[in-house]
Amino acid sequence: MILDDNTAQETAELLLQINAIKLKPQDPFTWSSGIKSPIYCDNRIVLSYPPIRNYIKGEMAKQVEQLYGKPDIIAGVATGAIGIGALVADALSLPFVYVRPQPKSHGRQNQIEGQLEPHQNVVVIEDLISTGQSSLNAVKALKNEAQANIKGLLAIFSYGFDEAVKNFEDAKIQLNTLSNYEHLIQKAFDTRYLNRDELNLLKTWHLNPKAWESSN
Repeated sequence: MILDDNTAQETAELLLQINAIKLKPQDPFTWSSGIKSPIYCDNRIVLSYPPIRNYIKGEMAKQVEQLYGKPDIIAGVATGAIGIGALVADALSLPFVYVRPQPKSHGRQNQIEGQLEPHQNVVVIEDLISTGQSSLNAVKALKNEAQANIKGLLAIFSYGFDEAVKNFEDAKIQLNTLSNYEHLIQKAFDTRYLNRDELNLLKTWHLNPKAWESSN
């Protein structure tokens, strides 16, 4: 869900300005989920641009409080959301932890890094959402290891797949994002980052990525 349309448009424009969006329809990217995609969003680049990361940090901190109230702790999903999650926690003067995809194979074998007490209220921060599986794995770890009370999850960007919507609904986790795929491709077209053919290609891909993959 998008809380603020102006923020969604501004976030999309900033991601385009720093070339966080990569387009390769002839040589598609392969995501960790296995999906073949003509577009890739690398939000970690945000951390290299202080004015933009400050904007993202400020908007996420504001929306955390608007959506969920002030939680006890902020959790970032490793590795993409460690940086932005820590910045949001700092903006809210809250403790921070991060969650690995799986427990370490050595040492204390932690999956959650940082101090988290049982039953604390947690807001999870992500950089982007595709299918949502990695984010929900982090949520599961927080619940199982620390009996955390998950208030919700806030991400910079979502591809807006029906699969992700269903995954979050099934897990009963509220998902909100600063921006999404619809805002991004429209802003990209309006600012001439995309031409009409590229815009239509990205709309077609988004309707059914697996069908697009088999036809290319």
